[in-house]
Amino acid sequence: MSRTRDRHGRGMRGPLAWPPLPLMATRAEHFDDLVLDAAESLERRLGHPLGVELAVEDVPPSDPAPWEHGVPLGRLFPAERGAPARLVVYRRPVEQRAADDAELASVVHEVVAEQIARMLGRDPEDLA
Repeated sequence: MSRTRDRHGRGMRGPLAWPPLPLMATRAEHFDDLVLDAAESLERRLGHPLGVELAVEDVPPSDPAPWEHGVPLGRLFPAERGAPARLVVYRRPVEQRAADDAELASVVHEVVAEQIARMLGRDPEDLA
């Protein structure tokens, strides 16, 4: 007689929450969705695609740009050599500034809107 995980007759063990449910989404995946939602909202407001690559990094690099004071929440890298502009949102500093999920969504939207406004040469208040 071989020993298996089914030694008490209860059946084989399986995943706790399957198929994938919101319970299974990590905080990082939830944050990625918030960034995508903010970008889609701005695209609808502007009426055209943003033309930027979106990226999320956990923390900003240790060498801030000369114009940045404090911890940056996002950074826009201009387009160069056929590559599109790249918008990076830093997850940990943004999460630390929000008390709950609603405020987190608002802060993410503000960061994305500010960076896109800078790229388009517009006032961030016009996009918010």
